[in-house]
Amino acid sequence: MKIANLFCVALIGLLLFSCGKKQAVETAAPEVPVTSVLIKDVPLTQEYVGQTLGGTDIQIRARVQGFLTGIYFKEGSKVNKGQLLYSIDPLPYQARLDQARGQLASAEAQLAKAKSDLDRIKPLAAINAVSQRDLVAAQSQYDAAIGGEEAAKGMVRNAEIELGYASIYSPIEGIIGISNFEVGDLVGTIQSFNLNTVSSTKTVRVRFSVTETEYLEFRKRVPDKAKMDWTIDMILSDGSVHPHKGQINLANREIDPSTGTLTMEATVPNPEEDVRPGQFAKIRFVTEIRKGAMLIPLRAVTELQGTYQVYVVNAENKIEVKTVQAGQKYGEYWIIDSGLNASDKVALVGNMAIRVNSAITPVPVEADSTNI
Repeated sequence: MKIANLFCVALIGLLLFSCGKKQAVETAAPEVPVTSVLIKDVPLTQEYVGQTLGGTDIQIRARVQGFLTGIYFKEGSKVNKGQLLYSIDPLPYQARLDQARGQLASAEAQLAKAKSDLDRIKPLAAINAVSQRDLVAAQSQYDAAIGGEEAAKGMVRNAEIELGYASIYSPIEGIIGISNFEVGDLVGTIQSFNLNTVSSTKTVRVRFSVTETEYLEFRKRVPDKAKMDWTIDMILSDGSVHPHKGQINLANREIDPSTGTLTMEATVPNPEEDVRPGQFAKIRFVTEIRKGAMLIPLRAVTELQGTYQVYVVNAENKIEVKTVQAGQKYGEYWIIDSGLNASDKVALVGNMAIRVNSAITPVPVEADSTNI
């Protein structure tokens, strides 16, 4: 009986010891990483989606009507300035030129006869051998013959120009696209005058749109109102950054009233000619240098229905919650516009179940090492 009593006492003591140990473990303050608010000057950037164009995009058009008789390039290849691209049946235009030259010859003959008659009548009129009316008539015929010759020369020049249009040359060096017509097609009509496009791609242009409000903000930051030459990065659709920086060089003359946006354009060097017209690309550029911005790690901010909250540690090492106004992201940081003090200690709670006003054991973490 005594042995049983002793065993019960020992068991009770063991249980009390275990409970006390468990309670001590449960009440120990958990360790939580804590970092300081980082203060630094931050370049704020904006990104806009745009589309690329060639440095120069020139449509190749048929300026005379006729049947296409030749294509002298490989589609999608480089062409040189002055290279023959297309030919249109020249026979009708050669015939017009021959006719115009014949009319010119006739006009020149009429001019020569009129001049001869005038030269013959002038001395006779001087001695009153012919009437003044005859002199005036001869002079009028001569003047009309001069006009006829000039008109005939103009017809020849026009016929020569039209015949020249039957051969179409590249106006620039660049890359030519796929032809819209084949040999034998009738071109030069209203529906068929655009044959192709040649683009120079050593430099590309990127057009993008900004809102009216954004444009007004941009202009406030530009010292010279005649210039808007910010340096930009071009980000391609695969996420890669184009190796050459460009510049914003122009804005359209008007805000589009249907969309409330302004079209802007940047030029970007493209010496390797890797970028082609028609690609989608993002334009990124610095719009503002935020002086003394407050930065905290992204994982320190909790968002719920558009409200941003941050856990901070007070002087008693207890958790408090502050509602903040989060601005733009900067790398792996949030820029905090308001709601925090520069002296605040921010708790990187993460997935830990930490209650407000609960005590913690802060573990200092340098700001530059918080998973930037």
